[in-house]
Amino acid sequence: MTGLGWFAAIIVGGLAGWLAEKFMKRDHGLLLNIFIGIVGAMLFNAILMFFFGSTLGGWIGQLFVGFVGACILIAAITAMRKSA
Repeated sequence: MTGLGWFAAIIVGGLAGWLAEKFMKRDHGLLLNIFIGIVGAMLFNAILMFFFGSTLGGWIGQLFVGFVGACILIAAITAMRKSA
C-alpha cells in the first residue's frame, strides 16, 4: 500500500477486506480479511499504475483502492469456485 507503514497497511487492509466482505455478502475471518484487503490493494494499485501511471495516496485513497481491489479479488475467487 503506497505511502503507508506496515502497521497502517494491516489496519487499512483489514478494514478494506471487511468492507468488501460485507459488500460482496461473504463471510471470512479476520486474517483472511486483512490478506484480501492488502492483496486487493496491491492488485488494484498495479492496475491503476498500468493504466494511469499513478495511484491514490493517503489512507483514505488506499482504503478505497483496497476495497475495490478486494471486491475484484473476491469476485474472481467466487467465479473460479463456481466453475470448478
